[in-house]
Amino acid sequence: MPYLETAINGNKIGYYDEGKGNVVVLLHGFGEDATIWDEQIKILQQNYRVIAPNFPGTAQSELIADLSIESMADSVQQLLQLPALDISANNKIILIGHSMGGYVTLAFAEKYPELLLGWGLFHSTAIADSDEKKQIREKGIAFIEKNGPVAFIESTVGNLFSTKTKKVNPGLIKDFLQRMNNFSGPSLVSYYKAMINRTDRTNVLKDAAVPVLLVLGKDDNAIPYDDTLRLAYMANKTYFYTLQQSGHMGMLEEQKKTNEILLDFIQQCLVVSPD
Repeated sequence: MPYLETAINGNKIGYYDEGKGNVVVLLHGFGEDATIWDEQIKILQQNYRVIAPNFPGTAQSELIADLSIESMADSVQQLLQLPALDISANNKIILIGHSMGGYVTLAFAEKYPELLLGWGLFHSTAIADSDEKKQIREKGIAFIEKNGPVAFIESTVGNLFSTKTKKVNPGLIKDFLQRMNNFSGPSLVSYYKAMINRTDRTNVLKDAAVPVLLVLGKDDNAIPYDDTLRLAYMANKTYFYTLQQSGHMGMLEEQKKTNEILLDFIQQCLVVSPD
């Protein structure tokens, strides 16, 4: 896929833009870049226009000083408004975020609901960090500052995948690690601080006027299944799926099932809001 670059407020940001039709925006998570969605983009671009940006601080996108979940949501909105992308003001989008990208999706849905046909959380949650989770992230920051970003990613990558994946497809994990080892320490620290400081946004689910997608991994250590299950009952119209063989990386661990889920959800959004 060709990698495109532009500038937002003087800061370079990169993104992928494939296909034609209704716009679907895919947001990556912490310690990933937009290529995490490669297999989904290949399928979705056959019928839709798929835009997958790199957040500030990821790949060639420049880190910004005031990085927060909200500023990342603003960067997505500003990217979509650029004349170069030629997205009509009436062309609402479907927004899906993985993990940290889900936190950004919630912030976007809270601030720019008029731009959405539907939105989804993929291995993510609207619940704010608990004190215990914040302490884990603080320890992660200390580890990054002491040992560097590569050592950090190597030490944590195994926890992202299900027991089955680690047993039957260790090459998938190795490939992921090789692709995602180019982050700077300041970027990862900034993301961790942004996640620590994020607010609870369960109200965004409760107030959602468009379809909402929730996808959980049965073997997810990062987003506990039972703790997040209750989100399925908050929105007025929720499409809820469990990836039975996945940990935190369902788009890699269960590619075909993920593609089917996204295609079905997109179609449901267009049926509800065909404009």
